[in-house]
Order: sequence, then C-alpha cells, then structure tokens
Amino acid sequence: MTNVVATNQTILVVGGGISGMTAALEAAECGKDVILVEKNPSLGGRVSQLYKYFPKLCHPTCGMEINLRRIKANRKLRVITMAEVTEVTGDTGNYTVKMKVSPRYVNDNCTACGACKDVVAAEFEDEYNYGVMDSKRKGAYLPFFMAYPQRYVIDPRLIGTADADKAQAACQYEAIHLDMQEETQTLNVGAIIWATGWKPYDANKIQPYGYDHIPNVITSVEFERMLDQMGPTGGKILRPSDKKEAKDIAFIQCAGSRDHNYLKHCSRICCTASLKQTHYVREQYGDEGKSTIYYIDIRVIDRFEDMYLEAKADKTVHFIKSKVANITQDKPTGNPILHGVDTEGYHRYSNPHDLVVLAIGMEPSVDFNTLGVKITVNEHGFIENDPSNGGMFGAGVATDALDVNRALQSATASALRAIQVVNQVAATEGG
Repeated sequence: MTNVVATNQTILVVGGGISGMTAALEAAECGKDVILVEKNPSLGGRVSQLYKYFPKLCHPTCGMEINLRRIKANRKLRVITMAEVTEVTGDTGNYTVKMKVSPRYVNDNCTACGACKDVVAAEFEDEYNYGVMDSKRKGAYLPFFMAYPQRYVIDPRLIGTADADKAQAACQYEAIHLDMQEETQTLNVGAIIWATGWKPYDANKIQPYGYDHIPNVITSVEFERMLDQMGPTGGKILRPSDKKEAKDIAFIQCAGSRDHNYLKHCSRICCTASLKQTHYVREQYGDEGKSTIYYIDIRVIDRFEDMYLEAKADKTVHFIKSKVANITQDKPTGNPILHGVDTEGYHRYSNPHDLVVLAIGMEPSVDFNTLGVKITVNEHGFIENDPSNGGMFGAGVATDALDVNRALQSATASALRAIQVVNQVAATEGG
C-alpha cells in the first residue's frame, strides 16, 4: 500500500465497528478529512455478527448496507483495514500516530469471485461465527458476505504452503501477492476518536458454569450466530453435543457480571439481549419452545421495558429470580442441570434444560494502559470524558457498555468534538 497523506486537520477514527463507521461518516459528511482504521480485514465489528437488533428485531444488514453505501460515496473518508495503532505522541491538534498494517496478500484487483477459496484445502476456526459447532472457514476467505472491502484474505498461516500457491494460480485477476509484508505508517492528525469497541467476557473464567467442559453451555454471542440463516447451523437452534434441536433453553443473566470475581460492572444490554433471544425461540418453535430466564434483577429502561412486559405475558417464557450457583451435566441426556435457590420462594432447585445460554458481559477490547496512550480510563477500562484527553475522544462501547442506539449517539457526539478541534486548528493556521 502507499503512504496515506494526513494533516493536523485530519480526524483519525480507530475502530471500524458501528460506532467507528458512524463517527467517521458524521465527520466526513461535515466536510472533514477522515481516516478510518480497522484491525480486522473488514468493517462491521460486533454488530455485523448479530442476528437481530433490539428492540425492533430487524436485521443489522440493513444498517450495514446504508453505512457502506455512504462510505463508498464519500471522498473525504479513507478506510484502512488490517491496521493497528502502536503509538501516539503529540498533543491536541498535532498528534503523530504510528500504526502497523498487516499484509492481506490480496490487492484491489480482487472481484471476490471465490476461485482462491475453491482450491484451498486448509481450514481454520471461523472467528466470525465464534467457532460455533466447530465452524471452519477456508484459508482463503471473505470474512462475511457483506464484508467491506469486498476482497478475499489469505490467512498468514497459509503462506509458504502448497495451498497458497494454488490460491495464487487460481486467481485470473492477479490479485494475490504472497510476498506482501507488514508495513508501518506514520500519520499526522489533529484529533483521534477511539471507537475500539468491546469483546465478550471470557466464559471459560466462570468455572461454576462449566462452559469449558459442558458442551451444551454456550454464550449469548454464540447463540446470535446460531440463529443466523447464513450461520453455522443454518438458523437452527442445535445442541453442540449431539446436533439435536434444543427446545427448552435457559438464559442465565449476569454471567460473570456484577461480580467481584469477574466483571464488576453491569453491561446493561444483557437483560434486553436475553429478552430478545426468547423471541428467537418462539419464532422457531411457537408454543412448543420454552425459555427460562434466571436473573438477579431485570434491568430494562425506556422503550425496552415493552420487551420485558411482552416476555412476561408470553406463556413460553418463565422467570426465576436467582443467581445460579453452578451447572452440572446429566451424562445420559447431555442436559445441563442448573443448581441454585429461587430467592422469591426460597426453595432449592436442580433444573435440567436442553441448552444453556450465558448472557456474558462486555469489556473493552483495548487496554489503553498497555497500549501506552495517555487517555483517561475508569476502573473498568472504559474511556472517560476528561479534559486531560485533549483532542482524543472515546466513542461507543469504548466509553461504556451500551446498546447500539446509545453507541451511535456517543459516536455522533465524539465526531462533533473532534470537528471542533480541527476547526480550531484551521482557524489558528488561517486555513
């Protein structure tokens, strides 16, 4: 790739999820020069992995398509994928940013025809599907069907193998270059928006819930991929242990959240996400399905309360006020058995279910203390809105655990703040 030209009147947006795309578009559509960098091969982030949004239960592909159309049409916005910021120096209005850009091994001649994928034999865990049902992808792959840029990627583990040579030979557009190397870029920018998003809490750490050894205990993000008709199960709710349909499903709230042993904070979205997922069960099975929500308390606010009231009125949805103590497995059936005390009736239970879904929390995807960026974060690692941050601003879930709507509001606010910074630079320099 060629060096990207940027000035102190350029806004850098780090992170190409829904918040980063929104912040970048808002700034670019106000006439500002914007560079959007994303560490993955394509834009979209966690939202692209959802089956449906709440509360309207519409598919995220609609919003993705609109944003991608806006990005393609805006000449003020440049996108760099497979790029990670490694160092930031300077101050408000004059930052020097170093980043490394990993090789894609595929240039922009690619038409996404898939010929390279067809000849490659090697497969790796499909990170887009969170590895659900041991899902795999080829070593030459398109991250997902709406990926932008719409270009294939050669997995670096393929380099030096016969598969890599086959992929290159199969490409009639000379798009595959196996000698691409990691590059270093240095940018001068006036303001930085950190839209680095979130990662699901590692359910392996919650030992009492058996995620690491009970096959039919999965996470809420994995359940989303399972419901997608283009996902690893073709949209069916299946048990990982035996691939049978799961009709009796338990949803455990605050799985690792609001707990001094794991995540101290409340991730806010988990209750609503589980309420949304009970809709999936009803869609699939009608009255034959059963959803049981184990909860400490239900935290739904504003318009989301309607989802709670609707679920309460649904005869297939049951609520048990309890923090589940632990989960064991019934060996003959493979059913997870939830153990605990119902705090409303104060009686012990040992309830079997076909499948357990852990509503895991959100934590920041970037440790800014490790990255060495001088930006204020709270005890949970989220970016604080602090004057000492200068011309650097957090956006979306980099600032707190937020639902999509609030993340977009945060992203728009960060874009306005960044615009003010570069406007002041322009005014000072007479630009």
